[in-house]
Amino acid sequence: MCKLQTNLEHPPLYNEITDSSSSTAISNTKEPSSITRAVTLLFAAACGISVANIYFAQPLLDQLSEAFGINHSTIGIVITITQIFYGLGLLLLVPLGDLLNQRRLIIGQMLLSTIALAIVGTAFSSTVLFAGMALVGLLAVVTQTLVAFAATMASSAERGKVVGIVTSGIVIGILLARTFAGILTDLAGWRSVYLVSAVIMLLMVCIFAKVLPHAERKVKSMSYIRLIRSVLDLFIQERTLRIRSFLAMLIFADFSILWTSLVLPLSTPPFALSHSAIGAFGLVGVAGALAAARAGKLADQGYGQRTTGISLALLLLSWLFIRYLEHSLMALVIGIILLDLAVQAVHVTNQAMILPLRAEARSRLTAGYMVFYSIGGASGSIASTQMYAYFGWGGVCLLGASISAFALLFWAMTSQVKTK
Repeated sequence: MCKLQTNLEHPPLYNEITDSSSSTAISNTKEPSSITRAVTLLFAAACGISVANIYFAQPLLDQLSEAFGINHSTIGIVITITQIFYGLGLLLLVPLGDLLNQRRLIIGQMLLSTIALAIVGTAFSSTVLFAGMALVGLLAVVTQTLVAFAATMASSAERGKVVGIVTSGIVIGILLARTFAGILTDLAGWRSVYLVSAVIMLLMVCIFAKVLPHAERKVKSMSYIRLIRSVLDLFIQERTLRIRSFLAMLIFADFSILWTSLVLPLSTPPFALSHSAIGAFGLVGVAGALAAARAGKLADQGYGQRTTGISLALLLLSWLFIRYLEHSLMALVIGIILLDLAVQAVHVTNQAMILPLRAEARSRLTAGYMVFYSIGGASGSIASTQMYAYFGWGGVCLLGASISAFALLFWAMTSQVKTK
């Protein structure tokens, strides 16, 4: 009776989850009720925190370089390692959501992420730092499992709305990671960034252990090797996936070229900005990213190719403004807004064109697409610090503009390819 009374006094955050596709004999299965807005926002926050873990290091490169005696020309390897292992996680861990219990998978990955963050925060050598960063990147892919599970918990009538809110947490997490890291570093040093994040992740694990339902799903019998192989098969079979994944690699390389190297000129004279001030530029990026929200609707209306072309042209234009960082911070602000607007618009359009290809394999389509996204990020990070070390800010901007021009040319050559 106590249990019944408690349930009446405290309405559940969600109703029992049942996957209609797994029911073969019951025809009167009720439509699952959507999760509350509070839980939806909790999922978005968890996604933002999880993905932010792999971007904290970008405004801290100078601190890490000094703490571990790593040369500026090679410190970008910290970002590269994180991005490479994030890509491996996308390929090796995300597809497991189709085979294993998603609740256990989410809680397990978040708990391991807590340990990985503690390792980074207490690292005493560059080897331990690199190992911790690798684990942080590998486990950050829990964001993709969270999005899929939120879609399962939501009713079909509100699924798009719920997934949209949760996905927005990822974008905001990426852009505000620099602000969070900058403020904490100025207050308590770079180690505090990872230790505080570890505490937050542990709190999320405790909350999710109570909030996440024990959902039962009927899944196809498939070996792990076959599951991973099916991701590769999608690239062979879907030309649109190949084209859009390659574009994703190029745009995120550009994104990382800017954000990885930006701390280097801003932290030295004549600017000598604090980490909090440098991190604040992430707030500028949020404005650009939010402005790109309409790109998905344009793609649904058949303007995906046109949106891509305009966005890539803006991406190329953004480097003209970014180049004048040494003369005007306002020019940099304009360039950041244009770059983040362009990158997010192309990213949203890519997903809008890819996901309809295979309704039964959307998680694997996402995993495969995001692998290329991660490869671009890793390549851009290491290339930008190398360019800055040898050719200064002008070299970084030339690299970014060259990749933007190549992406625009590649789009022009493939824009006649139609989606299915």
